[in-house]
Amino acid sequence: MLTLNADLAISFPFDGMTIQIINLKHEHILQELPLHNHGSDCYEIHYLSGGYGKLCAAGKEYDIGPNTLFTTGPHVMHAQQPDPKDPMKEFCIYLKVIAPARPKDVSPLVQTFCRTAFWIGQDTQGIHGLMKMLFSELEHTWIGYQEQIRLLLSQILIAVIRNYAQQHDRRQQSARTLQIDQKSLLIEEYFLYEYQHLSLDELACRLFLSPRQTQRLLREYYGKTFHEKKQEARMAAACSLLENSSRSISAIAEALGYSSPEQFSVAFRKQYQITPSEYRNRRRAPSAGNPAAAHASRAGNAAGIGNRKG
Repeated sequence: MLTLNADLAISFPFDGMTIQIINLKHEHILQELPLHNHGSDCYEIHYLSGGYGKLCAAGKEYDIGPNTLFTTGPHVMHAQQPDPKDPMKEFCIYLKVIAPARPKDVSPLVQTFCRTAFWIGQDTQGIHGLMKMLFSELEHTWIGYQEQIRLLLSQILIAVIRNYAQQHDRRQQSARTLQIDQKSLLIEEYFLYEYQHLSLDELACRLFLSPRQTQRLLREYYGKTFHEKKQEARMAAACSLLENSSRSISAIAEALGYSSPEQFSVAFRKQYQITPSEYRNRRRAPSAGNPAAAHASRAGNAAGIGNRKG
């Protein structure tokens, strides 16, 4: 994890005000952070990229996990307690807002940020990607990185404020008002692209449903449980990696989130009645001297696998 301190001296104009960055952190929180607060005009933006824990803020306790965004403004007491089994991974921006000489120059955008002493919710504005880009610039210091950092910080602030503005609408919105094709797209993209770290709770959060409702939805749409969809997604990815990469079986098992190559092999054999090594050998054997045969072999194997239980 990367931790960067106040000697960065980053400041930039933001819609009529000046933002001064006091501290930037990307850390694995392994120990409890006791109750503390910030001084006047100081704010902290927290984004959890992984792990779980509890937040105590403004006199209330919250369960927090991946994709949780929360901000703490001046004099708001807050503390964080990581889950010992899966502690939080957090991006944190600590900043100070410097008001202009004439208060009337403050825009509604800045007023929204400054008047929100505390906020918590699930990010809907792609803050994770922006944070990763920000800390990559800080780490590598490529040419022009300082200007790029200012631009990224401005984008993050706008994303935070948009989360504020949309929270009320999101809470009013029932998951059942989403169109079925929107839900299906969310589900299918989640299993397609995030097979390494699939979580029922995370999928439920994205669909604005409880885990139980999400299970019902998966049975309704696909006739499968979350576990079955998870297994299906990992096995599909396994086939692709075995055929199209030179990674070892151990490396593929790790990439798919299995605790050991043996666990991966047992799961793969249960799914397809063949070991990962045998699958790779059968897929690659015809391609050595006959591309047409290789194509036919891939088509045949795909059809055979498709006919087995998903």
